[in-house]
Amino acid sequence: MEPITLTTTIAKPREAVFEYLADVANHAEFSDHCMVEWHLTREDSYGRGAGARFRVKSRFDRFSYGDVTLAEVTPPQRILATGRSGRFNRIRTRSTWTLEEAGPGRTKVTFETESTPVLKSDELMEKALRVRVATTRCHKRALERLRSILESGDGRGERTTVAGGARKPASGFRL
Repeated sequence: MEPITLTTTIAKPREAVFEYLADVANHAEFSDHCMVEWHLTREDSYGRGAGARFRVKSRFDRFSYGDVTLAEVTPPQRILATGRSGRFNRIRTRSTWTLEEAGPGRTKVTFETESTPVLKSDELMEKALRVRVATTRCHKRALERLRSILESGDGRGERTTVAGGARKPASGFRL
């Protein structure tokens, strides 16, 4: 899929927007309308290496699970997330959040995402399911919700956690 680029302006300082986006556990709050069942892939959800697995709400798609990992975190201007989705996790995905100052206390957020199907059948499925249209719609609404959450606190969803309960301190069970 060719890259999709979307932009919004948020009335918050660039550092505050970056801190929110650099914590992958927050991403479910603004994108849970199209990506559900979020689970963290490690305990630390902030910074480079943090990741999550989720299911994309997509009609007629049998292989709708995907994952994302923050591969590059450059404070306070850029976050690069890589991942995989589709059947056997064959389709590589790449998303970039670029933050620029748009005046005092305002941040211009540019989100770009693309996917790279490995097989011709994956590419045909993307076209048949109109993945580009659905992805654009999903992320456009996600950016609107992100702006709403950061500016006024409205529309907050549930924050993602690690599956299985608390890890620290240990339960006291000794082997």
